[in-house]
Amino acid sequence: MSSLPDELWRQILEIGIQNEKFSYKDLCCVSITCRRLHRLSSEDSLWSHLLSSDFPQPQNPRSNNHSPSSRWAKSIYEIRFEREKERKVAAHRRAVLRKESEIMERERKMKGIETRLCEETEKMRATASELSNLHKVRQASVALNVWQPETVRGRQKQIVEQCAVSVEYRFQSLEMELKLCKQQIAAFNKAYRDEERRLETAKEELASMKYHPLRDCRPMSGGDNEHNKKRKKLKRCVNFPDK
Repeated sequence: MSSLPDELWRQILEIGIQNEKFSYKDLCCVSITCRRLHRLSSEDSLWSHLLSSDFPQPQNPRSNNHSPSSRWAKSIYEIRFEREKERKVAAHRRAVLRKESEIMERERKMKGIETRLCEETEKMRATASELSNLHKVRQASVALNVWQPETVRGRQKQIVEQCAVSVEYRFQSLEMELKLCKQQIAAFNKAYRDEERRLETAKEELASMKYHPLRDCRPMSGGDNEHNKKRKKLKRCVNFPDK
């Protein structure tokens, strides 16, 4: 490395940056290797190339004579990098808030579906109970017609004829209402499962948004205890091989 002149190293760094194979991270890593590369990697010509490639500015003919990339390019790159970082952090925060609001909205929809499902279930139970009672009444009336006297039978026929709704019509309407309740319950169950699946997906997306590899990587105490147990067992076997 010491045999190569500075011009050659400077040209190597410029070629890497111009071909977009050398980022600012690579340049910072190179700068901490030795004093010579630290001096060469801090030149404005290299950082001006990075500045124009990473943060391109719109062409303005009035500002050509006052281009900020000619001097202190590294400082300008640092300022724009921090601004871009703040913009990305703010965008990420907005995305997290949108995802959290989506999760709250889906939970609210699931509670609404649960409420309507309970109401429809109670309605189906009431309809089924009324239908069962009506079916028992019809069976009882058929059984009573076998042994009732003619006068009582005529009186029962008169009472039935005075009813606004016939028993058969009411029986058919209750059967249709029961079938409709079952269809509604099936639809609510399907909607609840779909909403639950979307909620789980949204929670996984939110967890991936909030995940930070350096912040969330913590040593597990259980794993340490298990490792210590294995070490003690191995040490015991080494000390007492016969046992």
